Amino acid sequence: MLCRFYKYSRTIVVTGFYCLLFFPLILSAQRRAAADIMSPPEIGFRCKAEIIEGDTFPLIDLGTVEVSTQFAFKSRRHYEQWTRLKANVKKVYPYAILAAAKLKEYDKALEKINNPDLKKAFVKACEKDLRNQFEEELKGLTVSQGKLLMKLIDRETQKTTYEIVKQLRGNFQAAMWQTLACLFGHNMKVEYDPLVEDILTERAIQLVERGEF
Repeated sequence: MLCRFYKYSRTIVVTGFYCLLFFPLILSAQRRAAADIMSPPEIGFRCKAEIIEGDTFPLIDLGTVEVSTQFAFKSRRHYEQWTRLKANVKKVYPYAILAAAKLKEYDKALEKINNPDLKKAFVKACEKDLRNQFEEELKGLTVSQGKLLMKLIDRETQKTTYEIVKQLRGNFQAAMWQTLACLFGHNMKVEYDPLVEDILTERAIQLVERGEF
């Protein structure tokens, strides 16, 4: 019995010794292999690959390439409209981004509130906070800038201004504000169309995002 125990103990000790001896060598070899993989080859370049029906095909990720050109305007009036649109986008686009962030924040908070009275109180508090921060600034917007802002809010939130008011204040308030907006030439149900109607606005947004305007 003692001999068997001694035999097993010696086996464990020897095995542990070999592990301690060869593990650093194995780890060093793995590090060298990793370094070889990460370092560029002498000829060509490394890339991902996919095997299809026994053949190996390289997979190369191509970065996004922006292709654009300068507009050729038919008249001075068209050029001035484009210049005015760029200026309006640069002014109201930050408000649309902020509106999207605030709405996301409010949605997360409202999901955790089950009491209708608490929800109503929370919405009123949010409205008061927004008024204190931005009411004076938004009052200074022109009619065209206000219309543009509503479209950009739809672009950033995937919700029209009407849907947002309906979500936060209810059907009656949304209908009332929509009626009032129509009296001043606005439409809270307007949607953003980057492919047709708002293609120039989308181009202006890209210029602003790239810091080219």
